[in-house]
Amino acid sequence: MSPYLLELATLMAVFSVGIVAPGADLAMVMRQSLTHGRRAAIWTSFGIGSALLFHVGYTVLGIGLIVSQSIVAFNIVKWCGAAYLFYLGWRSLRDASLPELPAIDTAERDRPMPAAKAFGMGFLTNALNPKPVVFFLTLFTSLVSLETPMVVKIGYGVVMASALILWFVGVSYFLTVPAVRDRFLRAGRWIGRVTGVVFIGLGLKLATERMHG
Repeated sequence: MSPYLLELATLMAVFSVGIVAPGADLAMVMRQSLTHGRRAAIWTSFGIGSALLFHVGYTVLGIGLIVSQSIVAFNIVKWCGAAYLFYLGWRSLRDASLPELPAIDTAERDRPMPAAKAFGMGFLTNALNPKPVVFFLTLFTSLVSLETPMVVKIGYGVVMASALILWFVGVSYFLTVPAVRDRFLRAGRWIGRVTGVVFIGLGLKLATERMHG
């Protein structure tokens, strides 16, 4: 198997858990689904996925270059990232639930939302959230080799963004089916527990990582 395919598989295994982790993105898609319907939620999902490419872009082009040239920078990112992952794991295990749905104005319910506005809301929700910033820095630092070509790393980002969009499009669809929505919400505690264990494990891996090259 190509080392890049193996690297991508490892990356996606961890990222897949991160996708279902409770957070602002999920709360936004939930709100859009229940307030403005499936179409608005799907456009919001595409906005979230596009913002993910933004995070990948500056991680690969900027921080990645700095870290690859400095063992001090590498260690700073490594320890900050490990601490953040431990924190995420602890919070996930402690809370172990899906985010509460924001209050819905009955006047808004079922009001059509323009596609551009729904897309923009999704993009800003993810782009301005500090959690994806640190998550991507730690994910790429711990799982992607410094020697991996930039074009391959960007390809990883495209795959991850596509997976994120597919996940939230699925959430948008199923949250408009009452029976499925209720089961999804009940599963929140187990989703939180699994996510917590994975985050702590990734934090341990990152803490013991050494700079190669």
